[in-house]
Amino acid sequence: MPLSAAVSVFLLWLIYWKPAATSQAEWVTLLPATNAVCNSLSACCLLAGFFNIRRGRRTAHLRCMLGAVACSVVFLIGYIVYHHFHGDTPFPGQGLVRPVYFAILISHIVLSIVALPLVLTTLYYAATAQYPTHRRLARYTFPIWLYVSVSGVTVFFFLRAYT
Repeated sequence: MPLSAAVSVFLLWLIYWKPAATSQAEWVTLLPATNAVCNSLSACCLLAGFFNIRRGRRTAHLRCMLGAVACSVVFLIGYIVYHHFHGDTPFPGQGLVRPVYFAILISHIVLSIVALPLVLTTLYYAATAQYPTHRRLARYTFPIWLYVSVSGVTVFFFLRAYT
């Protein structure tokens, strides 16, 4: 949990208190879409991993889960780089869409903070062949991680539609 707290504090500082960089390369504008693709691929890998383990395909499950981790790491790097250059992206939508957007955004943020230590711990139990503990924890990790991936894409499309 200390790692998750440290990452959360860093991201809050990066987005809300650190001034955006004074110059911005053109490729930075591509990062939100790239990050949404990474989140989408992570969700697909998670679902494929889930279905593979249900069918007893451990090697395929392992590959899918490592793919989900890789996509999430690439997402996090892109997210940090984007917010270094761009800063916060305010949501200008009004009316009913505003509370819907913020409900999704806030749940996404809170659950992403919860997901980080869960994912790392679940991976640790798998890597150390503690499969019964891995399975018990994965029952909680999987739906939270999947929600974070899908809600991240949803937030991207809300921002794209209203900015």
